[in-house]
Amino acid sequence: MRVAFGTDERTAVTDAVKALLVDRGHEVTVVGEGDPWPDVGRRVGEAVAAGATDVGVVCCWTGTGVSMAANKVPGVRAALCGDAETARGARRWNDANVLAFGLRLTTATVAEELLDAFLGTDADAEEASNYDRLG
Repeated sequence: MRVAFGTDERTAVTDAVKALLVDRGHEVTVVGEGDPWPDVGRRVGEAVAAGATDVGVVCCWTGTGVSMAANKVPGVRAALCGDAETARGARRWNDANVLAFGLRLTTATVAEELLDAFLGTDADAEEASNYDRLG
């Protein structure tokens, strides 16, 4: 899977996320590492919306800013997730195409759980009439 990854700061967690994505065989494009969070969210969203990547993963201190910035891009459905079930549901019921999480509370272990749930779950076609209404 092609994944755009963006963060406004480099931390042990962001390094672990990048390594995990590569180790699992994903093609990772790092977007805007260290840039201001509005730019990171927008640029990851643009990569996903343009079809340059299949999905995106964004993070900042709380995850809120990058998710809001990504969601400004038409065609992006970014979901701020703090646990695996929320990430799984975001994919299944909302066809989320960008995973957002905060660096403040997310450990490398939780980030791995988020990625596994998000990337390992397909959208539920029976929910398409709902998530298609999001644009």
